[in-house]
Amino acid sequence: MAKVIEGLYYSESHEYVKVEGDFGYIGITDYAQHALGNVVYVDLPEVDDEVEAGEEFGAVESVKAASDIIAPVSGTIVEVNEALDDKPELLNEDAYENWIIKVELSDKSELDNLMDAQAYAAFCD
Repeated sequence: MAKVIEGLYYSESHEYVKVEGDFGYIGITDYAQHALGNVVYVDLPEVDDEVEAGEEFGAVESVKAASDIIAPVSGTIVEVNEALDDKPELLNEDAYENWIIKVELSDKSELDNLMDAQAYAAFCD
């Protein structure tokens, strides 16, 4: 069974947001990395890019599939996890420790559209 962490926000497209103050760390869930299999490449956006909730901002490629990464919230990218350039398999090792982008949230009310851990676990079953 995929790991789900309390205190994060989850989207139906299997991304999570970890909120710290005005910032959100966005990545793919444990469920998503299991479904993808061995991740071989992460297409990262640029710092200062704007992301819109529901819009694609990058992609994750595995040996069996490529999958767009959909922003669960809107904001401005303030940091990308460049470690994923050299070691995309970090997403398989721990999807929650290895976020993909950090954004400055433009509208915190968008978090209300996402699932909590309990709802996401039920959604994945």
